[in-house]
Amino acid sequence: MLRHIPPTSPTHSIFRVCHHLHEINKKAYDPEILAIGPYLHGNDKLKYMEEQKLQYLRGLCERKNEESIDMAKKLEQQVELEQQARDCYAETIDPPSKNFLTMMLIDGCFIVEDENDPIMHGCGIRTSIRRDLLLLENQLPLFILSTLYDLTKGPNENQEFSDVATEYFNIELGDPSRNRTIDKRQGEHLPHVYHMWRTSGLPKTPSATELDCIPELDCIPELGCIPTMSSACRAIAQESGVSFRAAQGSGLKDIKFANGTLEIPALRVEDDTESQFRNLIAYEQHRQIRDINYFTDYTAFMDYLLNSSEDVKVLRRARIIKNYLGDDEVVAQMFNKISDHIFKNVNAYCDKSWNIWMAKLKREYFSSPWAFLSVLAAIVLLLLTIAQTVFSILSYTKQS
Repeated sequence: MLRHIPPTSPTHSIFRVCHHLHEINKKAYDPEILAIGPYLHGNDKLKYMEEQKLQYLRGLCERKNEESIDMAKKLEQQVELEQQARDCYAETIDPPSKNFLTMMLIDGCFIVEDENDPIMHGCGIRTSIRRDLLLLENQLPLFILSTLYDLTKGPNENQEFSDVATEYFNIELGDPSRNRTIDKRQGEHLPHVYHMWRTSGLPKTPSATELDCIPELDCIPELGCIPTMSSACRAIAQESGVSFRAAQGSGLKDIKFANGTLEIPALRVEDDTESQFRNLIAYEQHRQIRDINYFTDYTAFMDYLLNSSEDVKVLRRARIIKNYLGDDEVVAQMFNKISDHIFKNVNAYCDKSWNIWMAKLKREYFSSPWAFLSVLAAIVLLLLTIAQTVFSILSYTKQS
C-alpha cells in the first residue's frame, strides 16, 4: 500500500473544498455549465460545453494552421510539465499521461482562446463561464495556461497570460480600477490571480486585520451579541453618529475610517457574488500559509454591519452596495450565512462558562490601571489576612 502512494508534494495549490464548507451551500462550489480540470471532468450535466471546447480547439488549430496533435506534442515536450501539473493537485490524478495531457490541452485552449462566438454572449452564458472559472475545484495550474497561451498567441501579442486574465475579470466585473499590479510569477491558478488583484496593495503579513476600524458601541460590549443585533448599520449611524460613504477605490485596502466617516468600496451584489466569496474564502482556508485572510475578514466585517434589510438599505443609499438581486433581505442573509462557519468557533468559545467569567472579570476589574491596582491591593490584603490567621493558629497550637 505504501509503495503505491505517491510522495507528498509541497506544491499543492488546487484543492477540493473541505466537506463542512461544501455542505453549507453545494451549489456555490459546483459549476453551472463548465467543468475544468480533473476534479470535475466527465460530468454528464456539462456535456454541452465539452462540445464547445472541441469547437474552440478546432478553431484555434485552423487559425494557427496547425494540427491539434502537433500542438499536443509541443505541450508534451515541455520539461517535466505533466508531473509538475499533477503535483499541483492535492489528490492523486488517475488518468494516464495521454488522457491527462489531452484534458489539459482541451480545457486550457478553451480558456486562453479569444473567441467571437455570439452563442457565448447570450442567455447569461458569459456570466456562468466567469463564475465557473473562479471555482476552487475547477482549475488548471496557471503555468499550463501560460504555456498554452505562449504557444498559441500571435507575433504581435506581447501580454502575459496573467495580464489577459486580470483584464478579463476586470472588464467582466465592470471595475473602473485598471492599474493594479500583481506578482505574476507567484500565480497558482485563476482564483489566486483574481485574489491577488483584488487585494493588491494590502500588506502580505498584517499584524492586525485591516478591517478593524469600526468604533465600539456601548450596546455591543461583547462579540457574541453582534449577530443578534436587528440593525447594526442603523445603530452605528444613530448611536455613534458615524456616516457611511462609498470609497473612491474598489480594493479592500480602500476601507477607511476617519472623522466619523466609514468609507467602504462599492460592491456589486449579483447572482454569482455568493459563489465568488465562498470560493475565495475556501482558497484562503486551504492555503498552506494561512496568514492572509482578507476575504474571510471582509466577509466577517460585512456580516457585522448587515443583519437586516434596513442595514442593506443604509449602505445602498450610500452607494456602497449595488443590489442587483432586488431584495435587500437576501443580501443580508447572504453575508450572514457565509460567515456562519467563521462565528461558529467564536460562539463555541463564548459559550464556555470559564471564558464568560474571565471576560467579565477583565471588563469589570481590569479595564483600567486604577481598577487593576485596587484589585491587586485587595488580593494582597486578603493574603496578609490569611497569613496572619495561619500564624495565629500555629502559635496557639505550639503553646498548647
